[in-house]
Amino acid sequence: MNPPCGRCNKPVYPTEKINCLDKYWHKGCFSCEVCKMALSMNNYKGFEKKPYCSMHYPKTSFTIVTDTPENLRLKQQSQLNSQALYKEEFEKNKGKGFSVVVDTPEMQRLKKTQDQISNIKYHEEFEKSKIRSDAPPPENRQEQEMQASHPEIFSQPAGQMRPAAASPPSGGKRYQALYSYTAAEADEVTLQEGDLILDVEPIDEGWMFGCNQRTGKKGMLPANYVRPV
Repeated sequence: MNPPCGRCNKPVYPTEKINCLDKYWHKGCFSCEVCKMALSMNNYKGFEKKPYCSMHYPKTSFTIVTDTPENLRLKQQSQLNSQALYKEEFEKNKGKGFSVVVDTPEMQRLKKTQDQISNIKYHEEFEKSKIRSDAPPPENRQEQEMQASHPEIFSQPAGQMRPAAASPPSGGKRYQALYSYTAAEADEVTLQEGDLILDVEPIDEGWMFGCNQRTGKKGMLPANYVRPV
């Protein structure tokens, strides 16, 4: 037996049958409830088992709940339950110094991103502080390098006098200044990094005598400030 059409209630034969919205339709009867535009399985929209076009599809609206005494009682009971739960959670976390945050996937992603940013900033600050701590001030850098390479010079007891300058015979070795040095006494030679020192002769442990080719001045100079060339 052929089923009836969902619109005209006439029998629907297999050659023209459309099965949709739990009903059977003639192809000509399967149309919008409002404008009667012919529909197909690709462009219809169903609402309460009736076909509609996109233009006349009913809009969903909110249902207004009447404030009956029973509904008011339930609303008040829900508010009391919410306040009780809030107070219970507050007492549990009281004194812990933090607020309860729901651990949602979005919060986990934000927390992971913040941790990565914090780690990057920490490493940047650590590297900057390491560079600052490893690099001494310019005025102390040369002194520290000399102390590391010639500890025996700076470990001399306090009050030990530097030997007096004495002009050695000419024909000494040639040295080059590794660091700049400012003469502290009248018989010392001021050096600049790269200066060429001629006729260098050792005087005492840690001191030499030579002539600065750049200035032409002769005098004492620290041995750990120069190297042979």
